[in-house]
Amino acid sequence: MFADVALPVPLDRPFTYRLPSTLHHRVKIGSRLLVPFGSRKMTGMVLATHTNQPEGMVKEALRLLDEEPVLEEHLIWLGRWIANYYCAPIGEVLRVMTPLSGEMRSSKMYSLTDAGRDAARQLLFDASAEDPTIQVLRLLEHRSASLTYLTKKIPDAPKALKSLLKKSFVELEETQATRDPLRSASARLRIQSTGTPWTTEVKLKKPERELLSYLDLHPGTHNLAEVEAVVPGASQAARALARRNILALEVEAPSISPYPYKPPPTLNRHQEVAFQAIRSAVESTQFASFLLQGVTGSGKTEVYLRAIEATLAVNRNALLLVPEIALTPAVAGQFYHRFGDRVAILHSAFHDAERAEQWRRIRKGQARVVVGTRSGVFAPVQNLGLIIIDEEHDGSYKQQDTPRYNGRDVAVVRAHNANACVVLGSATPSIETRYNVERGKYTLLQLPERVENRPLPEVELIDMRQEFLETRKQGTFSRRLLTAMSEKLEAGEQVMLLHNRRGFSSFVACRSCGERVQCVNCAVTLTFHRRDRRMLCHYCSYAERVPTVCPKCKSEHIYFLGLGSERVEDELHREFPEARIARMDRDTVSGKRHFETILTGFRERAYDILVGTQMIAKGHDIPNVTLVGVISADIGLGMPDFRAAERTFQLLTQVAGRAGRGALPGQVLIQTINPDHYAIHHAAAQDVQAFYQQELHFRKAMRYPPFSALANILLRSEKQEDALRMSSEVAHLLTPPPENIKVIGPAEAAVPRLKNEFRYQLLIKAKDRRALNTTLQSLRSYALQRKWNATALVIDVDPLTLL
Repeated sequence: MFADVALPVPLDRPFTYRLPSTLHHRVKIGSRLLVPFGSRKMTGMVLATHTNQPEGMVKEALRLLDEEPVLEEHLIWLGRWIANYYCAPIGEVLRVMTPLSGEMRSSKMYSLTDAGRDAARQLLFDASAEDPTIQVLRLLEHRSASLTYLTKKIPDAPKALKSLLKKSFVELEETQATRDPLRSASARLRIQSTGTPWTTEVKLKKPERELLSYLDLHPGTHNLAEVEAVVPGASQAARALARRNILALEVEAPSISPYPYKPPPTLNRHQEVAFQAIRSAVESTQFASFLLQGVTGSGKTEVYLRAIEATLAVNRNALLLVPEIALTPAVAGQFYHRFGDRVAILHSAFHDAERAEQWRRIRKGQARVVVGTRSGVFAPVQNLGLIIIDEEHDGSYKQQDTPRYNGRDVAVVRAHNANACVVLGSATPSIETRYNVERGKYTLLQLPERVENRPLPEVELIDMRQEFLETRKQGTFSRRLLTAMSEKLEAGEQVMLLHNRRGFSSFVACRSCGERVQCVNCAVTLTFHRRDRRMLCHYCSYAERVPTVCPKCKSEHIYFLGLGSERVEDELHREFPEARIARMDRDTVSGKRHFETILTGFRERAYDILVGTQMIAKGHDIPNVTLVGVISADIGLGMPDFRAAERTFQLLTQVAGRAGRGALPGQVLIQTINPDHYAIHHAAAQDVQAFYQQELHFRKAMRYPPFSALANILLRSEKQEDALRMSSEVAHLLTPPPENIKVIGPAEAAVPRLKNEFRYQLLIKAKDRRALNTTLQSLRSYALQRKWNATALVIDVDPLTLL
């Protein structure tokens, strides 16, 4: 009996392993197997079992990790569809679909080879017993050992091992073993007494005795981390006592952010029409797709909640996707109030053990409502009846590394396969989604009014060109914005400021020679982060100290150009020294649950002003925010990307919607040097339809999506000549281009060097997706025939950015 196993490697084929007789009737499709792969042991997914003897030598599988499949047949089918559509290796796809890597522990073990055993017998007699090499051989004679263990026993073990590896006396093997989540240092654990009595004959260490005494005085269930603060050494003591069954430990469900409870409101007539349409579709148990387009603050979330209630009422389950990690706690808080412990949360801020625990709750059917970010689309929801994609236009749904899938589009395919209803919600739908409504693929449901008839915020454009002519100052804040902020703060109201660029300054330059400080790995300038006192690359995270002199001409005339969110915060402190200011960007929310702390504090009025990047623009409902300011609406407009205008329009419209969501009216001030640009003009007017029509006209003229299928082909190598040669070969292969295909390029990528790799790209446009897929598969076959490096050819289907 053999099994075809998909492994998480960049090779697009399954690998066949012989199954030992003990596994013949236990291995099922969708189960995980531990198998040898080169010198490593890897976890793979079983795709098929058969009795067909393959050619050549076949290795034997080592261990079955799951008695029951972790992926059901319909999810395996979805994985195969993603692998084919997005031209990604099936093993990489299935790895992303199962967030159970935290259950496996990787380690490197040293063991003697046959030659090493022969040499050991001779050396043990002839050499000094104090020789580190002899000591290592002696330890490895009867068992394998890790470097940590060997170094603990023999301080000079690393040096000895290097010598032994060169002589092929020792071999290094990577192993994988199942990790006990209770032993994971990162797991949030709950602790309680089992009631098992312990006698004085059992010798306990002091921390163990103190922990048991604490639990006697404080019966019930406790968070182990909190107990650790009271009883030193409680964590290690608890694990030791759990092994003796004196205490019980379990992985604690992730905490849900506190969110003020609101009784369900009465739906207005537009909400009621939308809800009834979705409910009818769910009850029909047939596939149906809707675009729920509603202005910001129109009550889309309440429609989602009612639709989920209707889904649960017919004994089916629901999945809600949100674009940003920062939205998950707030949304989950509302859902928790409505659905209690039937809610499960999936997002990357949780530790591996927490994610695995939530995933298994869903798999067992214990959680019927799932809230997650992009990868939540793969949640093993049983009897799926409804998928909701909130803010469907958001670029966060697109994965930027292999497999480069779009969570929104995968959700539609999954819903279709499950005969479920799918709802795409947005105030500013993507051009492709809105076009699908015109083609009859989606049914349009509109919410044209804010709840309780609240007015949309007043939007005012501030021409920063005129501001400069009048003040002769290149200031961050216009006089109009400063006055408005002062008025709101005096009234006890809150302000949000958007500046979609991290750091303090965009780059550092020399006034003498014009040299800019660049990343050593990428062809981009380093961004100055003043809080960390370093220059940082936002692509590869390379960092270096801020130079005191020019690295080229040694001049001391260094100056900082450009404006980042950190600098905006710094200038706000100078303008409003009494104001309490918080900043939310990738630098301040890099740690676990930092975004919850900031947002909860702002919602509870611990801060007066919140400044941040696009993270603050999406979905947040904070009633006391009455002023939203945009520092520069022009960031992003000059990007070499056909979606630049669309992204700018969406960002400005979304952030404007954060104002006036409570009883008080909202005001939005947008600073720009391009007030006549159609994206900024229509965003100020909050006219989605006018922008859609104008943008669609440009897309049609240039044959960009939705009027063509698009793929971005990237060739990369550490040697520039290799990257250039491969791009030329691809261009030659596509000359003349296949029927219904247009090829643009090759050309140097917008960022020509990234993470020490040179990059060239081609853009492929196709009239239909079948022609595109056929062309892309031929490119993959060519790369395989030419034995290119597995990561040299990058194919991005339906790219959201061409950088």
